[in-house]
Amino acid sequence: MTHLGGPGDDRASVGEGAVAAALAIADGVESLTTLWSLAAQEAALRLSLHQLRALRALESAPGLNLTALAERLDIGLPTASRLCDRLEAAGLLERVLHPHKRREVRLDLTPHARRVLGDVARRRARALAEVLENMKPADRAALSQGLRALLEARSEEPPGVGPD
Repeated sequence: MTHLGGPGDDRASVGEGAVAAALAIADGVESLTTLWSLAAQEAALRLSLHQLRALRALESAPGLNLTALAERLDIGLPTASRLCDRLEAAGLLERVLHPHKRREVRLDLTPHARRVLGDVARRRARALAEVLENMKPADRAALSQGLRALLEARSEEPPGVGPD
């Protein structure tokens, strides 16, 4: 974890600025990531993080081809091909010829994959709800508002890009 203010942490002197907030948020994200991963691993079918990311990518953009999936996941084409081979063998993915481009193969989720993704989403939501139940209503509202603002700020301009 990022640990704000611990011994030897010279970042603690930053104060209440954006860097201090970023460090605090990083701790929260790390904790949330652990919660997220554990909830996914409790699903009936255990998937690796890469497999789950691939299924989620195909859920949000149905009909991608192998090249587009590799780009979306930021992995090499051979790695994406092996990943799809494993997903297909598990009955989670179908390779289907594109209806208009004879040489292109689309990647489609199977109904089983959709059930698995639904199961993972429900488990994650329950795990998160348990944590949120331990928060005061005002803190939950502030967190929700803060996350909306963070997402809005992120969508306006990618980090590290902008006027000099």
